[in-house]
Amino acid sequence: MKKLVQEFKEFAFKGDIVSLAIAFVMAAAFGAVVSALVDHIVMPIVGIIFGEPTFDNLTLTINDSVILYGSFITAVVKFIAIALGVFFFIVKPYKAYQDATAEEEEEEAPAEPAEDIKLLMEIRDALSK
Repeated sequence: MKKLVQEFKEFAFKGDIVSLAIAFVMAAAFGAVVSALVDHIVMPIVGIIFGEPTFDNLTLTINDSVILYGSFITAVVKFIAIALGVFFFIVKPYKAYQDATAEEEEEEAPAEPAEDIKLLMEIRDALSK
């Protein structure tokens, strides 16, 4: 039983799982912010242009069946806004960060040791045998 508990602790508190949980919570919070942006800023602008703040009232009725295609259009607008927000505020800055980090790693790469240092290293290795 102790081994099972230990294995679970290693799994649950491993850095990748914790990072994934943090990313999930941050994404949910970011989604709420973008949804508020769309609901309170973008859709009222749509209302100015088209006369109504959402497309939810757009319907098609066939034989007593009501097709709410306006709700679908509103969901698509929200999805595009969230995708753009994620792209410009998460993906692009992260890619820029990765590029900057890669450049720093290339700059920090150790240079090839000089010939005299190589010779001293060979002498040290020969003496240690």
